[in-house]
Amino acid sequence: MWPETLVVEPEESREVNCSTSCDQPDKGGLETSLNKTLLAHGPRWKYYSISNISRDVVLYCYFSCSGKPRHKFLNITVYKPPKQVTLKLQPTWVAVGKSFTMECRVPAVEPLESLTLFLLRGKETLHIQTFGRDNPALQEATAIFDSTAHREDKHYNFSCLAVLDLESRGGSVFRSVSDPQMLEVYEPIRDSQMTVIVAAVSVLLFLFVTSILLCFVFSQRWRQRRTGSYGVHSSWVRLQRAFRAQPA
Repeated sequence: MWPETLVVEPEESREVNCSTSCDQPDKGGLETSLNKTLLAHGPRWKYYSISNISRDVVLYCYFSCSGKPRHKFLNITVYKPPKQVTLKLQPTWVAVGKSFTMECRVPAVEPLESLTLFLLRGKETLHIQTFGRDNPALQEATAIFDSTAHREDKHYNFSCLAVLDLESRGGSVFRSVSDPQMLEVYEPIRDSQMTVIVAAVSVLLFLFVTSILLCFVFSQRWRQRRTGSYGVHSSWVRLQRAFRAQPA
């Protein structure tokens, strides 16, 4: 039977040849639940087109030679390559020594048991996530890894690499990587530094309030002096006018 294995994307069509080494087979053919069309045939072979392949399936090629059955199987694997890979860092702003989470998501990938997710810091692999046959119903492949922030992390790009390896099934290797993400790393403030900052802020606040109060006091005293001088002068003028107005 040719080919011996088939790896296709959903709804694709493929051509297969079912043949035998028997000189004069009694009968033969191809059994499958998929749509098949006989394209050509000879005494010892039959050539088919298999269409609308939507799921993993096994093709059964059979011939009968002198009353003895002969058969061979062909496994068809339907795959969906990792086209969309997203990486999220939580939080994106973290102190040295504190933890952060890397979360990678890859939707609509098949078969999951052939998928591997690599969580990377630069070129360094921090975590590897594989998937078994126990979770075939997953609609989205996910890898979550908790890490500790280091000072040098701010100089690296974080990314997620998805690899779908179908070589063992007769296919190729498909790779897709997420957009790079940056982690903002800062030095935590120590208790002694916090004490100095609080003391400095307190002193500045005290000086500010004191300056406001002094300005208020001096402005009031200046206003009182000005108002007092003006009042004495006015009284003296009124007294002179009253004295002149008296009859002799």
